[in-house]
Amino acid sequence: MGILIQSGMVVTAERFEKADVLVEGSTIREVRAQIDPVGHTVVNASGLFVLPGGIDAHTHMDMPFGGTVSADDFLTGTRAAAIGGTTTIVDFAIQAKGTRMRDALDLWRAKADGKACIDYGLHMIVTDLGSDNGKQGLHDMDDMVREGVASFKLFMAYPNVLMVDDGTIFKALQQTAKNGALVCMHAENGSAIDVIVQQALAEGKTAPIYHALTRPTKAEAEAVHRSIALAEMAGVPVYIVHLSSEDALNQVREARDRGVPAFAETCPQYLLLSIEDQMPGKSFEEAKYVFTPPLREKKNQPKLWDGLATDNLQVVSTDHCPFCFADQKQLGKDDFSKIPNGGPGVENRMQLLYHFGVNAGKISLQRFVEITATAPARIFGMYPKKGTIAVGSDADLVLWDPEAEHVISAATHHMRCDFSMFEGWKVKGNARKVYSRGELVADGGRYVASTGRGEYLRREARGGAWR
Repeated sequence: MGILIQSGMVVTAERFEKADVLVEGSTIREVRAQIDPVGHTVVNASGLFVLPGGIDAHTHMDMPFGGTVSADDFLTGTRAAAIGGTTTIVDFAIQAKGTRMRDALDLWRAKADGKACIDYGLHMIVTDLGSDNGKQGLHDMDDMVREGVASFKLFMAYPNVLMVDDGTIFKALQQTAKNGALVCMHAENGSAIDVIVQQALAEGKTAPIYHALTRPTKAEAEAVHRSIALAEMAGVPVYIVHLSSEDALNQVREARDRGVPAFAETCPQYLLLSIEDQMPGKSFEEAKYVFTPPLREKKNQPKLWDGLATDNLQVVSTDHCPFCFADQKQLGKDDFSKIPNGGPGVENRMQLLYHFGVNAGKISLQRFVEITATAPARIFGMYPKKGTIAVGSDADLVLWDPEAEHVISAATHHMRCDFSMFEGWKVKGNARKVYSRGELVADGGRYVASTGRGEYLRREARGGAWR
């Protein structure tokens, strides 16, 4: 006996068809029209889209930053994700300088153990290649790949905290040529930005708006260019996280036009929010929109949407890293450089992209599925287990109601954050039922499954080779 999702419109990155989906246990058994319902629990999906569960490949649950810790842990963050139609996240374990990567992996798995409500993978943030001219750290990278950590993140920003030099980046890239992993780059010229920040503070410019104004798009574009050049030299793909501007996108487009395997993601905040609308420089309330890279001028938004439509941007993730306004954001009340960087988003990603992307005609429904589920599954070594609706795939499914209307608000969202970056925004299209490995986890905007049911995903190292 299984669960038969009947009479829905099945949508994947490859097809769009009226079909039934039979789930047995944790996997999909059949996908075709008119499956015999005898002996099965029938779920009527008439009028609904049946989508692959969303994959958010960039979240920060329970992350220490700037003297505090992100407000969502693996329980509240993954529960909110499930309600919004996301059934898999890939979070970040952070290697503390002077320690081994396995220490970070063990720590982050302990953070998730007994709390994660959906399946999760981990990227490894590399801050230190250790002794013997880096050989220790490179050995650790291979060890992480064997543990299912198929991707690593390195920072070109945050000097003396997370930033590493080009030599470290190049060695890590070279190592992925051997072990098949993929390097993700936070691409901003942190050294130049640090100079601009200190100059601004010396001039008494302490308000939140100066977080955005001290991180110019050229600093992002230069670092994207450098990331791609280093990857080309190493002969490997590279993935640019949270790309925010036309200047940076031009670097990715130029490389891809030359056949370079450069991948990039953007985030809803860069597609929908702007300096003009959210950070006019009038109050400390604007600290809610301090994240990195910062908000950009509105003119960048249509360029990013175009990048998604033309596959110069492959993924939309959230960089979900919430800090509450009432206490955490206040740490930077007199100094914008001390405002914890990050905001809430994991619950609303699918709603926002559907409403402002599909409903607005900027992307097709199938492209929506690709950028929210299929492409991250392929790029990060989870496909076809995740990211599609196919026989043998995990039964991660979303019954999506294209007519459902919803008002985004901190008063009703499930993220543990006292504000929403999209407060009061009305969207049309929402998850009605969400299944994770065949289990109903969210129903009508409520989480209905047990806590801690999420499993750690051992991802395949394929170096971003997903076509």
